[in-house]
Amino acid sequence: MKFFGLVAAAASLVAVPAMAQQLAPSETLDAVKARGHIECGVHLGLPGFSFANDKGEWSGLDVDYCKSLAAAVLGDAAKVKYTPTSVQQRWPVLQSKQVDLLARNTTITFSRNATLGVNFQGVNFYEGQTFVVRTKAKVAAVKDLADATICVAAGSTEEKNAADWFRERNLKVTIINFQKNDDAISAYDQGRCDAYTAGIGALAGQRIKFKNPEEHQILTEVISNDPQGPTTRWGDERWQLVVRWVLNAQIAAEALGVTSKNVDEMLKSENPTIKRILGVTPGMGKALGVDEKWVYNIVKQVGNYGESFETHVGTGSKLKIARGLNKLWTQGGLQYAPPIR
Repeated sequence: MKFFGLVAAAASLVAVPAMAQQLAPSETLDAVKARGHIECGVHLGLPGFSFANDKGEWSGLDVDYCKSLAAAVLGDAAKVKYTPTSVQQRWPVLQSKQVDLLARNTTITFSRNATLGVNFQGVNFYEGQTFVVRTKAKVAAVKDLADATICVAAGSTEEKNAADWFRERNLKVTIINFQKNDDAISAYDQGRCDAYTAGIGALAGQRIKFKNPEEHQILTEVISNDPQGPTTRWGDERWQLVVRWVLNAQIAAEALGVTSKNVDEMLKSENPTIKRILGVTPGMGKALGVDEKWVYNIVKQVGNYGESFETHVGTGSKLKIARGLNKLWTQGGLQYAPPIR
């Protein structure tokens, strides 16, 4: 009898956490469903990542993530309100609950995670910091910028990285920071600085806005690794779960060959994993607190990760960025998703 009692007790310990996970409330998820749209904090305007056209229509890799979240939670990728945020504004805007999350080329760092009360929910872009310079300056490597004047956004990861890199090599540079990123870019474009520093993706997006883009080159050497991804505030683990697994689902769909063009046909697949993520085999949606077709809605309305990358920042886009580390791990990159099972 004691043996059976111990077995029953152990079973109850297993069952309780499972039930608690299914029933865990989410203030943010409930608020999103009640208001009928996602509040997404994005960049002030970075082509390829989050940029609004003259009609106020937003597009980009980060914007596609916001749309995917809306498709998963609300069944409609269009149900997103975008709040442009500066480098300095992004944290207060997130912490004050003006937005549900940030999706704006924000680098994942220890100090931000440990001191700002934010959590990073995966990597949607493996970035590397470098510099844009005038082609006529004939700068071949970062060390050639010794004694140069460099423009950068104040409070950014790039400001700290650049200062550290040159200091460690005993190379003197003058770093001029600007409260607004656009002011730093404008100062460089006007000739007030010899270089402007940011991530390769950001530089590719900014260069096409210069007066004469062809007169500027982006160095291929990088001085840091800066993974970026969607960011939430501390607390509300249920919402963090949804934000994290929407990104995982985008990546998993690409790995499984599920695209916006074949997703309807894939509903007939006998692959157990595809059946689970597309909701043919139920359970995954219920565990998140969303519709069982959450991944189907993401892929059908927005596309998988590879489709989004290629459309907005890949070699077929205006930015023409090679996927590099952003390839799937099976193709030599770092992108992979934990099993959805």
